[in-house]
Amino acid sequence: QLQLVESGGGLVQPGGSLRLSCAASGSIFSINAMGWYRQAPGKQRELVARITSGGSTNYADSVKGRFTISRDNARDNAKNTLYLQMNSLKPEDTAVYYCKAATYSTVYWGQGTQVTVSS
Repeated sequence: QLQLVESGGGLVQPGGSLRLSCAASGSIFSINAMGWYRQAPGKQRELVARITSGGSTNYADSVKGRFTISRDNARDNAKNTLYLQMNSLKPEDTAVYYCKAATYSTVYWGQGTQVTVSS
């Protein structure tokens, strides 16, 4: 079992920055890949960025060059933290952002954190 808890969302002006965090606890050694997804009102949930256990990353075209995903694999404290550094934010980045962790058999989701980009 895994537990995912996101934090770091909020209200920011266009052009600003936010850093999201996702703390994973439990069976962290079973994690294969982690990622950030977002869902805006009336739209489907979409991939924002993903990182594998080997460190390979991929991004949605809409966030390339602005967002950076990273992962703290410090296993000595039985926690694993995923980050999403978001720069040059745009109003269209407004959404609920979800953390996802995948093992070979199961997918886990966090509860989501709201990001609002508005002046």
